[in-house]
Amino acid sequence: MSEDTRIEELASADLAGHAAVVRLLVEAFGDPERYDEQRIRSALEPAGDPFYRKFFVAYRGGEVVGAGGVKAADWASDTHILYLSAVDRAARGQGIAKALIQARMAWVLANFGSGRILVSSTHKKRFIAYGFRPFSEDKADGRTLLVHEFGNPGA
Repeated sequence: MSEDTRIEELASADLAGHAAVVRLLVEAFGDPERYDEQRIRSALEPAGDPFYRKFFVAYRGGEVVGAGGVKAADWASDTHILYLSAVDRAARGQGIAKALIQARMAWVLANFGSGRILVSSTHKKRFIAYGFRPFSEDKADGRTLLVHEFGNPGA
């Protein structure tokens, strides 16, 4: 990742940032039935405890070039989900996706003593490099559900 790229948590008051992230995600997913603008806008809204939602944004030269979310799946089992992650086509292959994974994982690990992080991805090797292990594979769309356990989950 280049030195002029930075990863920051998306502030709820950053309306321009929200609009840029919505555009990026709508374009990246290209599935208006499943990932329409309204759904993505609502996914960017903060959620109250214990069901938090956070978004991290990659900026380069003041422009949004990547984004990814993390949210609570189940407060009782300390399960967290990495979701809605995308990098602008022109910025791919530059380590931004990896930096977004690291930022979201670091936030979870800093805020929770133990638990698990889930992600569904076609990039299985990328997540295995960060300590995830395959949980199940969907042969239909090539996605793998991966889990990363940390601390003493279930204790």
